[in-house]
Amino acid sequence: VVSMVEFEKAKDKIMMGAERRSVVMPLEERKNTAYHEAGHALVAKLQTRTDPVHKVTIIPRGRALGVTMQLPTEDRFSMNRDQLLQNIAVLLAGRIAEEVFMGQMTTGASNDIEQATKIARAMISRYGMSDDFDMVAMESVSNQYLGGDSSLTCSFETQTMLDKKVVELVRKQHEKALKILQDNIGKLHELAKYLYEHETITGEEFMKILETPTPVVEDTLKTSEEETDKI
Repeated sequence: VVSMVEFEKAKDKIMMGAERRSVVMPLEERKNTAYHEAGHALVAKLQTRTDPVHKVTIIPRGRALGVTMQLPTEDRFSMNRDQLLQNIAVLLAGRIAEEVFMGQMTTGASNDIEQATKIARAMISRYGMSDDFDMVAMESVSNQYLGGDSSLTCSFETQTMLDKKVVELVRKQHEKALKILQDNIGKLHELAKYLYEHETITGEEFMKILETPTPVVEDTLKTSEEETDKI
């Protein structure tokens, strides 16, 4: 008998890679990965034009130490500017969570950074989504279905300006993702803790954590009036 459990495992293997449970991560790296994936998931959920979070895991799969899977609710044949910008913010959120809440940078975000840069560059050089260059193609792609070889079709001066605009676009989404995480720091800690302890969280569990009010912790370091008078 083949049930939905087997289909789900097969889908995960195809989309995220095979599980590598033989890999034993040091506790510090495990915690770092939990914050990384929690950052991706939280920024994905708290924007309006991103796909729903289907599953988040810190079990190493393929070449990745963790994976945040988003699945669309309907067929999509193109993407608008807002969707592309919000996807860049999601890609950057993992590294931001590491840096802000773990106080360090790791190489684990290299693919995220590469993908975010590719999207930003394509928006400006190919998709005509920049006010500075209007609807002028600065880059052409050949053999699109065989890997896609790209080549710039503009002057050196324009290339320099193009590079600056790509950095500006990425930096703006970096700042946006950072603010989202800082404004929802309680939920980020909850999600990272859950991932650290359970390794995998489903979309339903993820939504349950977000919808449950975060407990308010009172400040126990406040000085009483009596102690203040003594001082």
